[in-house]
Amino acid sequence: MSTEAQYYIPLSDKTVQCTLCPHNCILREGKAGICRVRVNQDGKLFTEVNGYVSAFHFDPIEKKPLYHYYPGSTILSLGTYGCNLRCFFCQNCTISQTAAEPELPRTYYTPEEIVNIALKRKGNIGIAFTYNEPIVWFEYMLDIARLAKQAGLKTVMVTNGFINKEPLTTLLAFIDAFSVDLKAFKDEFYTKVTSSKLEPVKETLKQISQAGKHLEVVNLVIPELNDDVATYTTMVNWIASELGKDTVFHISRYFPSYRLTTEATPISSIRNLKLLAEKSLTYVYAGNISAESNDTYCQQCNNILITRNGYTVNKIGLDTEGNCTRCGKLFLKKT
Repeated sequence: MSTEAQYYIPLSDKTVQCTLCPHNCILREGKAGICRVRVNQDGKLFTEVNGYVSAFHFDPIEKKPLYHYYPGSTILSLGTYGCNLRCFFCQNCTISQTAAEPELPRTYYTPEEIVNIALKRKGNIGIAFTYNEPIVWFEYMLDIARLAKQAGLKTVMVTNGFINKEPLTTLLAFIDAFSVDLKAFKDEFYTKVTSSKLEPVKETLKQISQAGKHLEVVNLVIPELNDDVATYTTMVNWIASELGKDTVFHISRYFPSYRLTTEATPISSIRNLKLLAEKSLTYVYAGNISAESNDTYCQQCNNILITRNGYTVNKIGLDTEGNCTRCGKLFLKKT
């Protein structure tokens, strides 16, 4: 559904400038931004994906991935179309690297319908904005999140973090937890591989952290593109110093996808980088590796708190208040 967008500036001759993300696209009449779904119509900026859902599932929250936010819970997850990055290794390219074409599968849901569906599912904690980049469907996400918060539901945003400060400030009032992709720690990678920039993502991470929101950071390791040990060391040290050493960090294994045919990341590389990251960060997990141990231990007494086998999660070392059953240290905050 085409709806007038927020965050844009009308310019001369029916040209507009979108100010939602750091691309700040200047669009002539009839043109779309890099996201493909925000379009200049007669001198006004419109979003083409308001209400159109391409993917809709009840997922384990660990799939986002979020390991320290209501572990073992279920969350309603939805996506639309489009993305403001052009990653040529995109794993959701069928919905992210396309416009909202009429022939593509989609179902229209009002924000009220989404919230009602979330409320009816027993054990569901809330709503996750995911699958494609939710920044580009900002208005729809915000409308749903406002209603969700009024209904007592939790809200989660799975994002690349490429957003301007003002719209992120608006979102922070309604989003409880963030899973942010930090795709690399070199601007050259962001420019060449994703058609974006690193610095705005770093600023987003700091803004989320400073707002006191739950934050977990994800890095997809791609051979020869972002697995340099020296740069990786700089990245995890930055996370520790700017976001806090207890920031949850997920190191995920890449598999060939979209336009990138590089062979899958060796498991040994993931394990070596995990050991490296653990020198700076308290909680580091390896993703996209079957049979890999991703259990969580108490940092005070080494009691095992949470076991994970795929998406089967058992909080064996936690009491009902989120404290370690052995030493009493608080692990899970009630947020």
